[in-house]
Amino acid sequence: MKINEIFFSIQGESTLVGCPTIFVRTSGCHLRCTYCDTKYAYHEGRQMTVPEVLSAIAAYPSKRVCLTGGEPLLQKESFELLTHLCDQNYAVSVETSGDISCLAVDARVRCVIDVKTPSSGELGRFKLQNLTRPNSEFKFVIGSDEDFFWSEAFVKQYCIAEKNVVLYSPSFEIIDPRWLAEKILQQKSTARLQLQLHKYIWSPSVRGV
Repeated sequence: MKINEIFFSIQGESTLVGCPTIFVRTSGCHLRCTYCDTKYAYHEGRQMTVPEVLSAIAAYPSKRVCLTGGEPLLQKESFELLTHLCDQNYAVSVETSGDISCLAVDARVRCVIDVKTPSSGELGRFKLQNLTRPNSEFKFVIGSDEDFFWSEAFVKQYCIAEKNVVLYSPSFEIIDPRWLAEKILQQKSTARLQLQLHKYIWSPSVRGV
């Protein structure tokens, strides 16, 4: 599989925010979201076998692993890697675009699934079957007033908040987090405000690949 980087840092997103985590970032993505902050992962990386990735992970002092990208589910080896990690008693999460089915991901893995809002430039790329996947959280990056109300309508239409955590994240340096917090309160939204913690604090990371 093609790996962009493996490193140890603080989880900045999802309900696992703040947890020391080993990140495995794969290379390659089929989407081009306007707010993407990892464009360097579109192509850069090197080939590693699943055993090599597992060995690199084992060198870090944590039992939490997050597979991210790029889009990790583009690579079939990612599914194998996730299962191996669960078998080795890691607490595992995967961050994915929502445009690829998550139903084949090991049920022990927490899926953090992006739902593309209008300002992403990739509206309509979400697979509705992912709403049926248990042990999942759904993230909406809010970059405008339109994004907020579109997300509210989407969440209500599919009753997402009744079974899953819904995360609203302000598009970094585009939307004021306070504006989004006030919007959630004013509109009586069921969503949880999510800031990308790693962008607000400095956390030491050890680059491994």
